[in-house]
Amino acid sequence: MTTIGWVQILLYCAIIIAITPVLGGYMTRVFNGERNFLSPVLRPAEAVIYGLGGVEEKREQSWLIYTISMLLFHVGGFLILYVLMRVQAPLPFNPAEQTAVAPDLSFNTAVSFITNTNWQNYGGEGTMSYLTQMLGLTHQNFLSAATGIVLAVALIRGFARASAKTVGNFWVDITRCTLYILIPICVPYALFLVWQGIPQTLGAYVDATTLEGAKQTIALGPVASQVAIKMLGTNGGGFFNANAAHPFENPTALSNYIQIISIFALGASLTNVFGRMVGNQRQGWAILAIMGVLFIAGVIVCYWAEANGTTAMHALGVAGGNMEGKEVRFGIVASALFAVITTAASCGAVNAMHDSFTALGGMIPLSTSSSAKLSSAASAPACTACCCSSLSRFLLPA
Repeated sequence: MTTIGWVQILLYCAIIIAITPVLGGYMTRVFNGERNFLSPVLRPAEAVIYGLGGVEEKREQSWLIYTISMLLFHVGGFLILYVLMRVQAPLPFNPAEQTAVAPDLSFNTAVSFITNTNWQNYGGEGTMSYLTQMLGLTHQNFLSAATGIVLAVALIRGFARASAKTVGNFWVDITRCTLYILIPICVPYALFLVWQGIPQTLGAYVDATTLEGAKQTIALGPVASQVAIKMLGTNGGGFFNANAAHPFENPTALSNYIQIISIFALGASLTNVFGRMVGNQRQGWAILAIMGVLFIAGVIVCYWAEANGTTAMHALGVAGGNMEGKEVRFGIVASALFAVITTAASCGAVNAMHDSFTALGGMIPLSTSSSAKLSSAASAPACTACCCSSLSRFLLPA
C-alpha cells in the first residue's frame, strides 16, 4: 500500500462527488423537458424523431403502458440483433470474413445485450464483424443503458409525485436520454480514447511479424466508440475477448482512470436527480453518502488484501503484493479499484482477472456484485439494466 495509491482512491472519490450535482442537474432538466445548452442544436432532431415515430410529446403514460412500451421496444431490438448476427457473413464491413454466428450464441448474445447484462460467451475479435459490433452491439449498449436510466427516472417520479397515475412517456424519455445525455458524452469520450491509443477504424486486421519471425494477426476495428458507451452505460461487453485488460481497449493509466470515472458518473448523478425531483437534494446526498461508505470500505479491504499478498507468496519470497492476473501498466491499486467499481456498478468490464485475486480481495467484488443484483431485483424487477440497478442500490442499500 502506497501514498500514491491512496491519492488515486481519494482523487477518484472527489471527482465523482464533484460530477454528481453538475451532471445530476443537467439530467434533471433533460427529463423534465426544460431547455438546456444543447437544445438549440438537438431540439429540431428531437422533434423530427417524435414526428417520424408518431409520439405525442406531452402525453404521459401509466406505469403499465410505460412498461409495455419498454418491452415492445426491446423485443424489436432483440430481433434486429439476432438476425444481424445470423446473416453477418455476406454483409459489408466484415474484413476478417467472420462467418454467421451460431443460433444458440446469437440468441444468448442478443438477450444479454438488450438487457444490459452483456455476458459474453465468445471472443469479439474472432466472432463478430465490424457491422455487428457497431450496428448491433454498440447500438444496444446505448439503448439498454438508456432504458435503465429512464426506468430509474420513472421510479423517481413515482416517489416524487403525490399521484403516480402517470410516470412519464417511455418514448420521450428514451429519446431524450440517448440524444441529450449518452451521445453528447460519448462523442468526445471516444475521441479522447482514440487520442490515448484505442483504434477506431474500418480497415482490415493487420498482419505483423514477431521478433521470432512468426506471423501474427493484429485485430483492429471501431473500438473506441464501443468502449465509450460500454463504460458510460455500465455495459461491460468488450470489443476484445480480454476486455479492458486488452491494450487496445485500455492502453494507458489515464484511459483506465477516465474509464472508471465514467462507470460511476451516471449512477452517482441519479442520486442527485432523485434529490432534485423530490424537492430535497439532501436526500440524494444522504443516499450517495451511504453508498459511498460501503464502496470505500470495499476498496480499502480489496486494496489491502492485494497489496499484502498471501502467506504462501511470502514464503516464496514474493514481495510487492499480488500481481498475478494484473496488467503491469495498471498495478495493484488501479486493478483493485477497477474491480470494486465495476462490480459495485454491476458493469462487468474488467482490467484484471478477478479469479487471480487473493481470497479476501476477491471476496469484495464477489459480494458487491451479488448485492447489486439482489437490490436491483428487490426494487425494480422489471429493469434488468445496470444503470437502473445502480439507482436501485442507492434507493434500497443492500
